[in-house]
Amino acid sequence: MSSLPTNRMSAATGTNAVPYAVIDIGATSIRMAIAEIVENGEVRHIESLSQAVSLGKDTFTQQRIRKASIESCVKVLKSYRRLMREYQILRPEQMRVVATSAVREATNRLAFIDRIFIATGFEVEPLDEAEVNRITYMGVQPLLKSNPKLSSSRTLIVEVGSGSTEILVVRGSNVIFSNSYRLGSLRLLETLEKFDAPRSKQRTIMEGQIQRFVDQIAEQVASNQQHEIVAIGGDMRFAASNLLDPWQPDMLAQMPTEGLEALVKQLLKLSQDQIAQRYGISFQDAETVTPALLSYVMLARKLKCTSIYVAGTNLRDGLLNDLAKREVWTAEFRNQIIRSALGLARKFSFDEKHARHVAHLSRKLFADLETEHQLDQRMELVLYLAALLHEVGLFINVRSNHKHALYIIQNSELFGLSRKDVLIVSLVARYHRRSSPKPEHEGYGTLSRADRVVVAKLASILRLALALDESRSQRISQIRCRKEGDRFIITAAGVEDLSLEQLALRQNANLFEETFGLSVLLRSAKV
Repeated sequence: MSSLPTNRMSAATGTNAVPYAVIDIGATSIRMAIAEIVENGEVRHIESLSQAVSLGKDTFTQQRIRKASIESCVKVLKSYRRLMREYQILRPEQMRVVATSAVREATNRLAFIDRIFIATGFEVEPLDEAEVNRITYMGVQPLLKSNPKLSSSRTLIVEVGSGSTEILVVRGSNVIFSNSYRLGSLRLLETLEKFDAPRSKQRTIMEGQIQRFVDQIAEQVASNQQHEIVAIGGDMRFAASNLLDPWQPDMLAQMPTEGLEALVKQLLKLSQDQIAQRYGISFQDAETVTPALLSYVMLARKLKCTSIYVAGTNLRDGLLNDLAKREVWTAEFRNQIIRSALGLARKFSFDEKHARHVAHLSRKLFADLETEHQLDQRMELVLYLAALLHEVGLFINVRSNHKHALYIIQNSELFGLSRKDVLIVSLVARYHRRSSPKPEHEGYGTLSRADRVVVAKLASILRLALALDESRSQRISQIRCRKEGDRFIITAAGVEDLSLEQLALRQNANLFEETFGLSVLLRSAKV
């Protein structure tokens, strides 16, 4: 294969295109997708590869990845690296290498990541459940929009993986619910091995294990409401290719639940070797396909779905869409995250008018301080979320409510945010009052220096916004900000008496002054 230039004319579109590669290190295989992204953000797939590995079996049985398995991964990734060089995929921004539960849950995951980096130069990024859900949403959303029925109905997007099951419930463009469950095909096989059950008993045992999770999922997603199910993942693509004629992976296809159940009954009669030989799939895929498809059948039956939509999209599609957009949190996705935060705040009976107004003021202050804080738009959203959630701790107790807020946010799911993002939101909310950040404070000391600085900057801005709504009347709605020498001047329009807010600023501006080296002055101006 001849080398391709980094920037070239796309044969499909006639516009400049850049090649990219995404690699997914999964429990049973390492998959790579190579695509070109043209100037308008369109993704054109060029090549896909898959090599079997046994990381999941190692992690889910021994809690660590064996040396032999690590070296197998090194061998596969070196071959992928060579192919990427042929496509002139050389720069870090042209690639993304991620790993899911098999690496994330391994006790020696750092050793694994370091070995891969030393051998290949790849920076492996273990994805947490929230990030997997975000990327899944990015990948499947275009398909949902293209289907008139699914674009308006309550849809459950599900992927039964080797180590976990990811669930998203959406209506239109709105994410209603997301969660990850420790229901996985390899985990189910591990259970069967522990029982050492004969083949005649295996289905009963698997069904018992699956039913516990299916009942939990149904309860949390409101099983009394009508759902459509959209299934993604390799096991359902296998089922579609055998049950649907023709099967077009780039389109949503509707599969009768009865047909899927009939296929599962056939698979249960076969050994893993027989499945691999009859259907022409790898032994690793033959191991996982039966428990995974049985899980889909039982979930569909529980939710009274007579059919399941199958989407050919996968994690790599979502990763490529991410790269194409170049902005991880698009406007639509930011709205999803904000809705998730509001849902959490409402559970704790927060003062919504006050919180929303403080969030609005925080956003304005963030914009006017751009040259000072030099943070990207992701951090603006982090500040906005912290402003919405800063008082949830009042639900527990007025005293130390800032610490209670930290605990609540840290131990909650915010759709689309990684655990690190959630930690930063919780710390910014925690520092909305009282003392400045200190290394010995819970969570703060675990951050890198760069992230500690981010927390200090955002918390100091949040304190200013809170001071501007000290009256909780939302009377200060229009502000203009400017820097004059070593002063940051805020002008509030339409409010003559600002004595309450000026006093609050004097009491709460210390962190801002320490962080930015600017004193704060609040003035009044007529509209």
